Amino acid sequence: MSYETNTTIDAIAHALRGARRVLVTTHAKPDGDALGSVLAVIRACQAIGVAAEGWVVDPCEGNLRSFEGSTPVRHVNPRAPEMPAGEFDLAVVVDTGAWTQLEALAPWLRAMHAKVIGLDHHARGDEVAALRVVDASCGSCTALLARLIDALGVDMSAGADARGRYSIAEALFMGLATDTGWFRFPNARAAEYGLAARLLAAGVDKDAMFQKIEQSSRAERVQLQARALSSLEFVAGGRIAMMRLRAADFADTGAMLEETAGIVNIPMEVAPVRASILAVDDVAAGVIKLSFRSKPADGDGAFIDVNEVAARFGGGGHVHAAGAKQKGTLDEVVTRVRDAVR
Repeated sequence: MSYETNTTIDAIAHALRGARRVLVTTHAKPDGDALGSVLAVIRACQAIGVAAEGWVVDPCEGNLRSFEGSTPVRHVNPRAPEMPAGEFDLAVVVDTGAWTQLEALAPWLRAMHAKVIGLDHHARGDEVAALRVVDASCGSCTALLARLIDALGVDMSAGADARGRYSIAEALFMGLATDTGWFRFPNARAAEYGLAARLLAAGVDKDAMFQKIEQSSRAERVQLQARALSSLEFVAGGRIAMMRLRAADFADTGAMLEETAGIVNIPMEVAPVRASILAVDDVAAGVIKLSFRSKPADGDGAFIDVNEVAARFGGGGHVHAAGAKQKGTLDEVVTRVRDAVR
């Protein structure tokens, strides 16, 4: 199966206009782009008079959840997932097309297949959606969704409260800013800056958002970060940094699994490091979660494609940011990854 676009944004906009009730979901453990995409689609549907609700499989950081406002989002326990009840005309899956990231709701989505729409900016995926638009050139999934908002003819400021919060623009900016590393990553190109300008003009308060997302961590997260750095090792002649977080690190610090976001990026402050890998023991899920990050091309044009590295372990993502899951003990998985990247 080739994971590529098989419909148009205009066709998806037409389908949404004709719906009465829509479910919107994304990958488990949503990041800013995933949750922002869910919120943007729901708010756009509400703006055209279509009932919509989000189904998000936890864990999800509280800093991100604070942007939900009154937008209807149900948070699902991955260990005891409930299935959506009642009739839905459409299901929209955003920021993923991989069954491995949709396991909790997979039975329901498979039964709904003919009515599932996919909107994604990842290069790899499965036959999750009958109709999909895939554009890996977008810096975030919300950058792709901006085209859908325009096709629906909806004002970007729709949904905002008296203080300008909880708008479509805010949801789009949350995904765009976080997935581009606040416009520091290679996927922040002219188009992404252009969209950012539109969203700021629509009333987004970028400073308040940055503070809430990036400067409101619990002390436990910082302690967890210290544990990860204490495990730091360099392989491949110092070009690749590797870290690990054991179950005991979470127990000792009181940190939560969702608070690992961003830790993988820290070793890339070291000049010779071209890529960084974080392995996390997710005891509840019974897997080791792998996060891969890499720097853009150096002066000679060389870079490490972590999407290809993650694919060796059944995962995927982007050239400079990807993830995967593996069975086995933490030490076993780290050894496999170390041997592969060497």
